[in-house]
Amino acid sequence: MTNLLPYDGTVHYYCKLLSASEANHYLGCLLETIAWKHDEAVMFGKHIVTKRKVAWYGDASYSYTYSKKTKQALAWTDELKALKYLVEHKTETKFNSCLLNLYHSGDEGMSWHSDDEKDLEENSAIASLSLGAERKFSFRHKQSKETVALMLEHGSLLVMKDITQTHWHHQLPKTKKVTQPRINLTFRSMVK
Repeated sequence: MTNLLPYDGTVHYYCKLLSASEANHYLGCLLETIAWKHDEAVMFGKHIVTKRKVAWYGDASYSYTYSKKTKQALAWTDELKALKYLVEHKTETKFNSCLLNLYHSGDEGMSWHSDDEKDLEENSAIASLSLGAERKFSFRHKQSKETVALMLEHGSLLVMKDITQTHWHHQLPKTKKVTQPRINLTFRSMVK
């Protein structure tokens, strides 16, 4: 498997983990059955409520704190359990939680950041499953500022592991070209 990063980390991309019909099925199910809530953050001392919606699920009621807000994990749904099993089988990695993001259109995105919160196991893999609208995803090295970008397809899987979060930021840039929703499931390993 080819590493998409030139150095200081490992990123693998599996073009089609799910067929188009499977991806469509799960997209519809998750839009309807997930307990979506607007994300909240404290940035520069201001309380922000995003258009993007999120949900947090796990093996236990794990607490996860980012952007100075804490979430409690909900119990897995049947669809999430099935997708978790599929991702674990493909990556040969066990995950105990999943943060889901719902971007209603290209007007919603995520700025440069790293998933390096203390609640996550250090240097653990994060497996990102994309459903819905195809979106550009970018990496930027924290020191050299070198960038790497790719398009995340409907039903595809991206895995970030090793020291990637230490040395690289990633983002989902906004775009006026996308009018359809995208769900992103990021399977993670929380510190127990």
